Amino acid sequence: MDVATVATLFALLTVVADVAVIAIALVALAGRRRPKVRQETGDTLGPSALWLAFLVASIATLGSLYLSEVAHFVPCTLCWYQRIAMYPLVPILLIAAWRHEVAVVRFAIPLTVAGAAIAIYHYQLERFPTQVSVSCDVAAPCTVVWIWRFHFVSIPFMALSGFALITALLLVARSASRVNADETDAKLTASDGTVSVPAHHVEGRR
Repeated sequence: MDVATVATLFALLTVVADVAVIAIALVALAGRRRPKVRQETGDTLGPSALWLAFLVASIATLGSLYLSEVAHFVPCTLCWYQRIAMYPLVPILLIAAWRHEVAVVRFAIPLTVAGAAIAIYHYQLERFPTQVSVSCDVAAPCTVVWIWRFHFVSIPFMALSGFALITALLLVARSASRVNADETDAKLTASDGTVSVPAHHVEGRR
């Protein structure tokens, strides 16, 4: 496939990622009123959420390498900052998914949030190139738009969508883990024949 076709494919994947983020957000909002919806989502998506996050990070990493090494799009300083936030997520999420370590969320989300913030700044810089930016240089200006699909998808927008979807999947994994932990505690309490009393209730009786 030529570069134009691959760029369009990346843009389509970006749209899919955006739709997935919106769907996860809507389910999360619905789950506040209907806990059963949240539980069903956690049971369905939770076990594979870390693997899916790893897949998204891997595609984003391979995509960025394709654009710079095959398509020969010169990455600017802001592109490199976004790569610094994305690339470590591949091994981190792979190990976490393999070992079922949901605790990785506390380490991964700072990277995704930082990367998303840089991507947002980069995207608006593309839209308003007359701004003065200390991150740009003559050899690789941050205002150059290498890809523009569907009248809104550019390279930093692709990165932003990737960071957003990874963040959403990490939150799903953490939520599912908490629900499972609560269910396990409830089963253990029922099997022991004891009733768990919240600490604030005990303190209130003193």
